[in-house]
Amino acid sequence: MLKKTPLYEEHLKLKAKMVEFHGWLLPLQYSGILAEHNAVRNAAGLFDVSHMGEIIVKGEGSEASLQRILTNDISAMKPGRVLYSPMCYPDGGIVDDLLVYKLGEGRFLLVVNAANVERDYQWLLLHASGAEIEDVSDQYAQLALQGPNSLEILQRLTPQPLNEIGFYRFEPNVSIGGTSALLSRTGYTGEDGFEIYLDATEAPILWQRLLDAGSSLGLVPAGLGARDTLRFEACLPLYGNELSERVTPLEADLDRFVKFSKDFIGKEALWAQKEGGVKRRIVGLELLDPGVPRQGYEVRADGKAVGLVTSGNFAPYLKKYLALALLNSDFSREGQKLSVLIRDKEHRAIVVPTPFYRRSGKV
Repeated sequence: MLKKTPLYEEHLKLKAKMVEFHGWLLPLQYSGILAEHNAVRNAAGLFDVSHMGEIIVKGEGSEASLQRILTNDISAMKPGRVLYSPMCYPDGGIVDDLLVYKLGEGRFLLVVNAANVERDYQWLLLHASGAEIEDVSDQYAQLALQGPNSLEILQRLTPQPLNEIGFYRFEPNVSIGGTSALLSRTGYTGEDGFEIYLDATEAPILWQRLLDAGSSLGLVPAGLGARDTLRFEACLPLYGNELSERVTPLEADLDRFVKFSKDFIGKEALWAQKEGGVKRRIVGLELLDPGVPRQGYEVRADGKAVGLVTSGNFAPYLKKYLALALLNSDFSREGQKLSVLIRDKEHRAIVVPTPFYRRSGKV
């Protein structure tokens, strides 16, 4: 049986198109993917992302265990900070990518991909020493308020001075519209915005209050479809597309989140890959001939296969056909001319810088 978030009935009231997604029944769209995408770029969108997983890691050995398990360095984190990190197998393949919230000394909240919750939980149980691991996913609902008007909208519902919360920072126990929530300045759209973690039973009330507060500022409910096109334009990786157990963080262009100055699971393999030269890379492509480059489509150079598309779409805000592709490194330099095979026809493409979209006025 498919799982439902605490907001399932709210989605039905809004006549959302519901789809199956990794065992969950979730809204794909309400008013349409293009409309929701552009609303987030120009005003604001509200997403139900309660399918994401939450795992608590606490106890005396929690920090040392996470240092060993994650590729990024959490040793300098202070309470109230958020950090992104891959988590790898010994061969360097990616178990998952996740956010680490430092709740206090020896207490962390990990936010993981919905499809990987059980695998991550078992991996942590296997490799954490002296730490308590608890899957608390069922206790939380998660809302994402994203877009340039998100701060003004949220400020209408909370006395918390939101301007004082920096990017990748959070505040616990924030009063929002009569509920208490953990509030972080994070997101997955390339826009300014907030993610709100709260008791699952209170989610429907806050969902409606946010929509009411933001209606005059262009806020719309947004579904999985817009979430994917937004993250694609911003070149934020998606597990199952850009990331997998067969792809390393170095191949996925996540070098800055791999800290060779410490020991971690997968370090030896990744160091050998770095020293030997990374043989393939995720790069950005712009198609010069119109066509949608779907995941798995072949990328060619002079008629020979040199890689595969990992994500591709028409970028609604940029109005271009774009793709992310895992390519032989010999063909990954900017300006390299290639082609993408779409329905047995080669479409001209060129390697371009990433991210495709970068908002101005960063927090």
